[in-house]
Amino acid sequence: MTQLGNVFDDAHIFRMTDDTGMFQHTRYNVPDLDKGYTTDDNARALIMAVMLYEKKRQSKYLALVYHYLAFILYAQNESGHFRNFMTYGRQFTETQGSEECFGRCLWALGYTLASTVMPGGVKDACTSAVSRALSRISSLKCLRGQAYALIGLGFIDRTESNSLILRLADSIAVRFEQCAGEGWCWFEDSLSYDNAVLPWAMFVASRQTGQDRFLCIARQSMMFLDQDAFRDGFFRPVGCRGWWIRGGEPALYDQQPVEASMSTLAHLVAHKVTGDEAMLVLARRSFAWYMGENSCRESLINAETGGCYDGIMADGLNRNQGAESIVGYCIASLALDNAVPCDL
Repeated sequence: MTQLGNVFDDAHIFRMTDDTGMFQHTRYNVPDLDKGYTTDDNARALIMAVMLYEKKRQSKYLALVYHYLAFILYAQNESGHFRNFMTYGRQFTETQGSEECFGRCLWALGYTLASTVMPGGVKDACTSAVSRALSRISSLKCLRGQAYALIGLGFIDRTESNSLILRLADSIAVRFEQCAGEGWCWFEDSLSYDNAVLPWAMFVASRQTGQDRFLCIARQSMMFLDQDAFRDGFFRPVGCRGWWIRGGEPALYDQQPVEASMSTLAHLVAHKVTGDEAMLVLARRSFAWYMGENSCRESLINAETGGCYDGIMADGLNRNQGAESIVGYCIASLALDNAVPCDL
């Protein structure tokens, strides 16, 4: 493996995981029990664990698959939605999580279901959860929830999946067509968080439906995102302290690791769909943000702990090492290593 390599340190992943699931936050590199768990993080962690087991075939990674999948199954309520925030005492604080949480769960379940190395019981459990969730997809309104759900559906070989993909893609496309114009080729009047998932979903939609409309939107929105992100010669995502509001200037800080991960994955899928080698180059440059090709000129990977710092602030690195950071890094690294962008 090029990024993770034979010396891959998984200590922080196991440090962040107990018999319930993966903790959400840390105080430096120590799990912050007060903040508990989220289904969001455990959904992404499930994808990471499946990828690790696909790569290494070690039983400890399959054990992680069972931990994270069990969390997701427990999070799903009778209506098919997923609860999100859980206390350290294993109590969910809500009856229904966000649509983004729903979409990420569908992504994780679809990816796990499509894996050729997962045990039959794991796949059966995923199939059951997906079946319960399908009836809720048509009611999704949140752009990122729709995008994640669409990506998840791309793994599922069912008749109803194709019609749902088309419906979701059309809804996302309409948002782009209504908003884009006057030098602003985006789906909303701001660039905020988890941005690359939107063009990524459009690339998946074009692959699944064959519609040029979706491919055109995918290309335009990805190019718009890249023009800002790489304008300094390295990857610099929009910061979460102010975002980028239409007509204004993009915030420089705080830069979040999830943006580097999603940019890497989105460009890998763009390369797979279009064959454009420039997309592969940009995937690698997005990932290089973790390794020090960033505005701080420091690596975000802590060699001592195996964790990933939580971002770049105006005064330097955020020294906490939470779940979203390490999981996003691992997924992006494995995707580049395995050279299988079609699996994402």
